[in-house]
Amino acid sequence: EVIQEEQKTKQMEHQVQAAQYQAYQDQLAVERVGKEAEEQRRTLGAKTEHHKEVAKYNDRLERERFVGQLNAKKQLQEQEIKRQDELAERQAALKRKNIEHEAKLRQETELKRVEEETKGRIRQERDNHDLRLEQAKLEASEQRQTVLEGIKLAGSTLGEGARAFLSDKEKMAAAVATLSAIALGVYSAKVGTGVAGRYVEARLGKPSLVRETSRSSVLADLRSPVATMKRIMASTDASEALSGVVLEPKLADRLSRVATSTSNTKRNKAPFRHLLLYGPPGTGKTMFAKGLARSSGLEYAILTGGDVAPLGRDAVTEIHKVFDWANTSKKGLLLFIDESDAFLRKRSTENISEDLRNALNAFLYRTGEPTDKFMLVYASNQPEQFDWAVNDRIDEMVEFDLPGLEERRRMIDMYLSKYLRDAEGSSSGAKKIVVSFDGEGGGYDKILDQAAARTDGFSGREIAKLAIAWQASAYGSSDNTFTEQLLDSTLSAHIDQKKRKELWNEAAGGSAMYLK
Repeated sequence: EVIQEEQKTKQMEHQVQAAQYQAYQDQLAVERVGKEAEEQRRTLGAKTEHHKEVAKYNDRLERERFVGQLNAKKQLQEQEIKRQDELAERQAALKRKNIEHEAKLRQETELKRVEEETKGRIRQERDNHDLRLEQAKLEASEQRQTVLEGIKLAGSTLGEGARAFLSDKEKMAAAVATLSAIALGVYSAKVGTGVAGRYVEARLGKPSLVRETSRSSVLADLRSPVATMKRIMASTDASEALSGVVLEPKLADRLSRVATSTSNTKRNKAPFRHLLLYGPPGTGKTMFAKGLARSSGLEYAILTGGDVAPLGRDAVTEIHKVFDWANTSKKGLLLFIDESDAFLRKRSTENISEDLRNALNAFLYRTGEPTDKFMLVYASNQPEQFDWAVNDRIDEMVEFDLPGLEERRRMIDMYLSKYLRDAEGSSSGAKKIVVSFDGEGGGYDKILDQAAARTDGFSGREIAKLAIAWQASAYGSSDNTFTEQLLDSTLSAHIDQKKRKELWNEAAGGSAMYLK
């Protein structure tokens, strides 16, 4: 039994070993299959990588071929362009050569024609020389004989008259008296005419320095009676001084007080106070000065400081003429001097000429005392250049700054109404302009706000010119329609132009005092 048990045990061990061997064989088979699969995967990856490399290589070859074709095509095009340019140049050269040849032929033909005409005239003159010489001798002889006969006749007549005149003492006395009276009359007429002319010029004639004036002559009043009556019946309310001028509220209030003060000064016949308006160009200084004159019942006259220097030595005389003319005004005169710093600058500077210095002295002499005849209103962009004596004659100074956001908005609205929305009803007979964004649910107000914000740094004159440009763009459209796109494009162009002008001014070394 023990032996049988041992045999069974050995058989079982043998079976276990066989099973283990079989399992080992199976494991080897599995590992072999895995290795074969891995080998196949590696082979497939290598093939795939090879295919990729081949594809990349083919793509690179294709790209190089395409680039080569493009380069070849570009080279052919360049050669064709060069050939066409050479052909055009040869044609132009040939054309120039033909033109030069034609011009040369015309010149030679003209010279030949002139030469032949000259030769013909020379031959004609040579043939007619003897005939003309004989004719001239005959005419000279006849003229000489006529002159001699005339001299003899005049001498005998004058001699007889002189003998008769000298023998009659009464005729001699009457002749002397007549000649004396004629000489006295001529001299009196000459002197009297000069005096009368100067008187009329001082009373009625507008001086040459005055560019614009509301003061009219009797002849002009008779020629335009309707305009004269309108001027006489015009309102003299002080509030009219700011009519049509858009200003910042504080400035408007101050100018209103100035207008009221000026009106009361004229009414009470008190001496006028002289005013300085300074600030950037186009901010309403001239408009206010005209309105101030109208509202105060004064006449106004405008002259420019830049007109004085070109007069040279005559500047002193012309300035005296202006003040003589101003003193003859019955209503009182507001004398507005635009660009006054052009000739009222400091006398200590080396840039002022002797003639301009004399003109300044004449101006200071005529403005040294208070007067109820005229009021001076200076306008300047650079008041710091005034002579100290001119500053002493200024009683009040008002700065006109560039309009703010709200003022620009009011100006844009006013000028849009004037030049676009109400253009049909204007006296100029303008055509109807259709404003397409007008009244579209608040769209107009929004566009006004945007335009006012974009026009920062614009003066009143620049905004007025912008509105005129908007009107021109509307008239340039096919149906006279003004759209938001036209407004925006025109405004952008004006902004670019303004920037370019400021760059030019800075490059020229101009004053940046009022540039923003």
